[in-house]
Amino acid sequence: MQTKMEGSSPSPCLHLPVRSISLPSREHPISLKFDAVLNHLKSWQILSASETAPFGAESFQIGLVGLAELYNYVEQIFLTPQAQQAIIHYQNGKLVEEALDGSLTLLDTCGTAKDLLLMMKEHVLALQSAFRRKGGNSSNKSNIYAYINSRKKVQKDIGKCLVALKKLETKVGCPDVFDADQNVSMVVRVIREASIITISIFRSLLLFLSMPGMKTRSGWASVSKLISLRSSSSDKGEDHINEIKSLDLSLSSLHEQLQAGDPKAEVKRIQTLLEAVNLSLDSLEAELECMSRCLVQNRVSLLNILTQ
Repeated sequence: MQTKMEGSSPSPCLHLPVRSISLPSREHPISLKFDAVLNHLKSWQILSASETAPFGAESFQIGLVGLAELYNYVEQIFLTPQAQQAIIHYQNGKLVEEALDGSLTLLDTCGTAKDLLLMMKEHVLALQSAFRRKGGNSSNKSNIYAYINSRKKVQKDIGKCLVALKKLETKVGCPDVFDADQNVSMVVRVIREASIITISIFRSLLLFLSMPGMKTRSGWASVSKLISLRSSSSDKGEDHINEIKSLDLSLSSLHEQLQAGDPKAEVKRIQTLLEAVNLSLDSLEAELECMSRCLVQNRVSLLNILTQ
């Protein structure tokens, strides 16, 4: 079930009709709508990052839907004559070239995130099948190892994406704009703000998909630490560990219990978590696909302006 930002279109991909309009010297309604959605996203970030609110898949659905809506308004702004002239004439196209470089990084990150989701889903489905057939049988160790190894692969790809996003953030955070023209300033601000919020949301999503530290030769030396982490959270009455990390912790706990006795309770918990994670991955995949289309359209619009 998809959740939308306040004031957003019922369509998950927000394919609103777009008109080419003239942008007066004062703020146009489209710019005001852009700012309204941007402020909603910033408020969502603050709430989601708070210690009292779990940063789970449902929260990211809201963020990604809002981000797609934001890019709809970016697209409408790009179609205004004044905005197009500002983009073309600012430093002989330097503005659009820099924006194109940034859009490529964001597209690559979005594509990587989608690939990671698909890989995770494949292993989650394999685990679901294995637990239905074998329950808590010790032969399930190989399936658990396969899942953990896939999560390690996720870690490496996430690390690369985070480095690329950090570089883009540094570049975007220091725009080289010394033009007093209001239209130029408006376009630069829109591109900059959209890029910054996208970088922030993508970074949070990648961290959501990451796993607790399991960097050991066997992949299991940190099991006790992970179990302690979950136990500590439960003892304090907290529920701040998202569904994906909760699955990582439960699989670690099951590995320990398979050595000692009957893990029926943990197996039941894992089966419930696997179902929840599978649904979460489905919803995130749909929103990322929508976001990918928004980023592609944004890039096409910039290329069209550059070739005018």
